[in-house]
Amino acid sequence: MINTTMITQSIFALFSALGFGILFNIKGKKLFYAALGGGISWFVSLYCESLGFDVTSSFFIASIVFSIYSEIMARILKTPVTTLIICALIPLVPGGGMYYTMYEAISGNIMESIELGLTTMSSAGSLALGIIFVSTLTRLFLSAKRKRELRELEKISKKKKL
Repeated sequence: MINTTMITQSIFALFSALGFGILFNIKGKKLFYAALGGGISWFVSLYCESLGFDVTSSFFIASIVFSIYSEIMARILKTPVTTLIICALIPLVPGGGMYYTMYEAISGNIMESIELGLTTMSSAGSLALGIIFVSTLTRLFLSAKRKRELRELEKISKKKKL
């Protein structure tokens, strides 16, 4: 299932994310990890498509994977999650779909334009939903962890008062 074409494309996706990381002024090892997220996102998308998923579903799964990766690495590197997510998202942005949608509309193929436009919007929407899904779960998890720690501190302070 995994072939050299998938690996080659993932390496080029890593380099494209690296270029955007430089453009966004990400420095040091953060730049490498941000670019690695782009390679991972493209690889997961290609792998899901090789398993038979449609483009929208593969983008959704890839966005979940690179969002989890970005959340973890942001805490390890002590950097905002946004810097990592943007670079990981770059290879998956459906720019080609937007271009071909407009091309078909200008050419007069309205039905083809509508079909491509809906596919492009669903792909972009699935990327956004995957990122929001992981972000929401992360915030819920961290909030529950903070509440649990506060309760433990309250118990300790009550025992000291007695």
